[in-house]
Amino acid sequence: MEKHLICIMCPMGCNLTVKEENGEISVTGNGCNRGVVFAKEELTCPKRIVTTSVKTKNGVKACKTTAPIPKNLMFDCVKEIEKLRLKDAKFGQIIIKNVLGTGADVIVTANE
Repeated sequence: MEKHLICIMCPMGCNLTVKEENGEISVTGNGCNRGVVFAKEELTCPKRIVTTSVKTKNGVKACKTTAPIPKNLMFDCVKEIEKLRLKDAKFGQIIIKNVLGTGADVIVTANE
């Protein structure tokens, strides 16, 4: 199997070619080792940071996960955030600790 990816680990945006044969993964096109790590993770267990908004009594505030979570849990994470109705929320405040058992917290990322 061969897959083509663009690395998102730094601004370089290297064009990666990832090949899997007999359980072995090889990566070419990377400018640094972060590309290899990204490609292998993307192939075996892709993760993303979730960025969305949370409702407060005065509107909405931006929020995000503090670390990437498994890509297949993204929509479930957003559903958990949608359940919240905060009285108030301040920048950096943890609004969900260890969301979905991922080890990542959800924090507020805006004052306004």
